[in-house]
Amino acid sequence: MRYEEYTIEGRNAVLEAFRSGKTIDKLYVLDGCQDGPVRTILREAKKQGSLFQFVTKERLDQMSTTGKHQGVIAHAAAYEYAEIEDMFALAEEKGEPPFLFLLDEIEDPHNLGAIIRTANLAGAHGVIIPKRRAVGLTATVAKTSAGALNYTPVAKVTNLAKTIEELKERGLWFVCADMGGDVMYDTNLTGAIGLVIGNEGSGVSRLVKEKCDFITSIPMKGDIDSLNASVAAGVLAYEIVRQRMLKK
Repeated sequence: MRYEEYTIEGRNAVLEAFRSGKTIDKLYVLDGCQDGPVRTILREAKKQGSLFQFVTKERLDQMSTTGKHQGVIAHAAAYEYAEIEDMFALAEEKGEPPFLFLLDEIEDPHNLGAIIRTANLAGAHGVIIPKRRAVGLTATVAKTSAGALNYTPVAKVTNLAKTIEELKERGLWFVCADMGGDVMYDTNLTGAIGLVIGNEGSGVSRLVKEKCDFITSIPMKGDIDSLNASVAAGVLAYEIVRQRMLKK
């Protein structure tokens, strides 16, 4: 497997990245290595809340693009993550009810980039992704977003279901797509809303789905029964746009 330019290798380089405030999505450390420099790196990772994993030398060698990883490889975000507060501030600045995308374990960087692009064009105020089992803001995501990352805040949270609960207390309600839901044209998608998009293969997880206020479906007229995650996000986002425009 080959990684892109957001990979940082070598103990000094990784440590400097942490200390300079660079956002590290995930850290890989040689299993069994617990010397002073590595302990310092792990301490910085815990302080920042970065995920880390102990792996074999063979795995590190496979991931390395330089051959000089020194037992440590980090994946750094191509863009800095925002805070959810930034999204509320953007909505307030525009005088609009908050419109957020929440992505449940999207793993394909092309899908994430395309969804961020759609979120921007649909007028959403931000995108929220989970820390675990999901792609971060890689160079591929940035490129696929076609510049939307410069304008659309993306926040990373530890627990998506808990985040939904917290956002409900701030007046948002949540809708996710599922074949068993009401047709989207029959669902009220106006007001302060969070659009939940599920994993490319398994869809929205059970725990997250249970937190949603509404489950809606996209009409299917063909011979297959599912859409690509980014396409589904676009269809639902523009139904939200349509209903918002009609309400004005």
